[in-house]
Amino acid sequence: MNSGETSDVVATNAASGNGTTPTAPTADAPWSVARMSRGIKSWLDKLGTIWVEGEITQWNLRAGIVYGKLKDLNEDVTVSFSVFSSVLSRTAEQFSPGDRVVMLAKVDWWVKAGSASLQVAQIKHVGLGALLEGVERLRKALAAEGLFDGSRKQPLPFLPGCIGLVTGKDSDAEKDVIQNATRRWPDVRFRVVHAMVQGDRAVPTVVAAIGALDADPEVDVIIVARGGGDLQALLPFSDERVVRAAAACRTPLVSAIGHEADRPLLDEVADLRASTPTDAAKRVVPDVAAERDHLDQWRLRLRGRVRLLIDHETHRLAALTSRPALATPGWIIDQRAADLAQLVGRGTDTVDRYLEQQQRRVGELQRHVRALSPQSTLDRGYAIVQGADEHVVRGAAEASAAAGAALHITLAAGSIGATSTGPV
Repeated sequence: MNSGETSDVVATNAASGNGTTPTAPTADAPWSVARMSRGIKSWLDKLGTIWVEGEITQWNLRAGIVYGKLKDLNEDVTVSFSVFSSVLSRTAEQFSPGDRVVMLAKVDWWVKAGSASLQVAQIKHVGLGALLEGVERLRKALAAEGLFDGSRKQPLPFLPGCIGLVTGKDSDAEKDVIQNATRRWPDVRFRVVHAMVQGDRAVPTVVAAIGALDADPEVDVIIVARGGGDLQALLPFSDERVVRAAAACRTPLVSAIGHEADRPLLDEVADLRASTPTDAAKRVVPDVAAERDHLDQWRLRLRGRVRLLIDHETHRLAALTSRPALATPGWIIDQRAADLAQLVGRGTDTVDRYLEQQQRRVGELQRHVRALSPQSTLDRGYAIVQGADEHVVRGAAEASAAAGAALHITLAAGSIGATSTGPV
């Protein structure tokens, strides 16, 4: 009997559930799907419980039961497992994706769905998983370079005209970002560059997509979006090449990987981290309805301030016009006219007194001048004798001794000519 025949017999024995050998299935007498599935379950049940070592890549707690995935440490092989609450209650350890564990489990075959998973009876840590350990080493190295510093973060534009989107083709993340963004601002435009978001081709395609959008002058902000996933699926977004491409990006970049438990390194270097693709759309694009409400509120506030200012100035003007000075302005003219008349009168009196003083002064000066004038001396009977050369003769000796010398005599009224007869 060859190996193939041996396998058929083993399968047949397992399907029968006993040691007998039923009729082997043939093309004319095939097994039903249910019989085959029950046979597989019967054979797997014979394995009993086994110890398995691996790395947790997914750990989801729902209704008290953990549903997760366990990855081989060396090969790309992953199996599903479940842990009931009774098992969790017996361990004080906490588990999360990236943990390296050993678990005592039984292979559970689901007959109806034709799928297998490990039903865990015991679980304990072995050490930090190789994947998570490598990510942590890179995180520390990049942080030491300053790639995660807040000073490197760029502010997002208030209203981007064009959004660059890096995501998987026909993915829910693409639909969420575009639908939520256009719902908030219908005129927003997108330039979508599809990339692989998991697997071996993810890193080079994501790096190329970021570079292409960064080189486009019309793109105002870039969103890298993926709809979450387990630790293994998100590893490309912790790759050093992706992180450095995001750090070198001159366009503001938003990371919307959508994974809360373990943040990929892209979240650390991005200018903004969004919890989900939907959250990215809401944080990148303003809500047109909300902005209109804000404008309406500002208009109302502006109208209120203007109305308040006008009312204040109106009341102030009314208060000013109610004052006597403005209510009956004629009194100002009357009062100023009386003041002017009084000033004119005081000025006239002052001028008159000054003229009188000056007239008296002139009179006094006139009398003084008259008193000192030669005329007053002539009026008393004196005369002024002048020689032919018009010099005043003050003595007889000054007169010409010769008889017949001409003299000019000035009297109080008029003058006469005379001839000298010599000294007497």
